[in-house]
Amino acid sequence: MILYNVTIKVNHDVHDDWRAWMLAEHIPAVMATGMFTEYKFTRLLGIDEGDGPTYSVQYLAPNMEAYQIYQYHYAPGLQAEHQQRYADNCLAFRTIMRVIDRG
Repeated sequence: MILYNVTIKVNHDVHDDWRAWMLAEHIPAVMATGMFTEYKFTRLLGIDEGDGPTYSVQYLAPNMEAYQIYQYHYAPGLQAEHQQRYADNCLAFRTIMRVIDRG
């Protein structure tokens, strides 16, 4: 299994709109690609939120092939939509990890 993690720092000015959009539109659109089996939407705790809160969205793909299909066919459009909507109000970075064990 592959864990695709997106960490996003969100400006206070767009926070409420961004969070609502993520839950109502963006995350459902990512899941609708069929490349992920589940997700977790979390807010980081214990960090400086002076510039805005930081969130993490973790998507679980069954294998590297599904993740690569997502990256090639779906990610560019979904990321462009996020960038167009929130531009300089969000800073995101992405990591992928192989799940070794689950409990």
